Amino acid sequence: MNKQSMAAEERKFNRIITVVSVLVPLVVVVLFGVKIPNSEPLGFLPPIYATINGITAILLIYAVWAIKNGKRVLHQNIMSTCIVLSLLFLLMYIAYHMTADSTSYGGIGAIKYVYYFILFSHIMLSVVIIPLVLKTYARAYLKDFERHRKLAKITFPIWLYVAVTGVIVYLMISPYYEY
Repeated sequence: MNKQSMAAEERKFNRIITVVSVLVPLVVVVLFGVKIPNSEPLGFLPPIYATINGITAILLIYAVWAIKNGKRVLHQNIMSTCIVLSLLFLLMYIAYHMTADSTSYGGIGAIKYVYYFILFSHIMLSVVIIPLVLKTYARAYLKDFERHRKLAKITFPIWLYVAVTGVIVYLMISPYYEY
């Protein structure tokens, strides 16, 4: 692929990435306020989507190991799996919140501030990570590996933080769930 067609292809991806990066958070916010009437709360979902976050974190680390050891196809497969897992997380998260009321954190003292700091940073970075993941993936897809690597050095720690803090938020809030 020549530079001109690669640039055109990247512009096409960037338009899609921009739309997805704006729509996903907006849809989540809107659906967060929608409750399915007379539905049973899907209380079994939070431990499942927390586990998905944990698996994603482990796979992200494994993917870095794979690429550093020259296993490009393995790296690609793991990263594709991480994207699918993140999508599954998102679907389960939305389904849970459409059937259950939000749970208030019951901790007191300094731990409450720690929890809210982790929660706030997790939420903010989960919005930021959407375009970063998609741009990083698109660059690999376009075989622009030099720019892929540069962006991946930013994307990886943020995505890992979001995955790990997702587990931490679940562990901290889980004693306060009402099933």
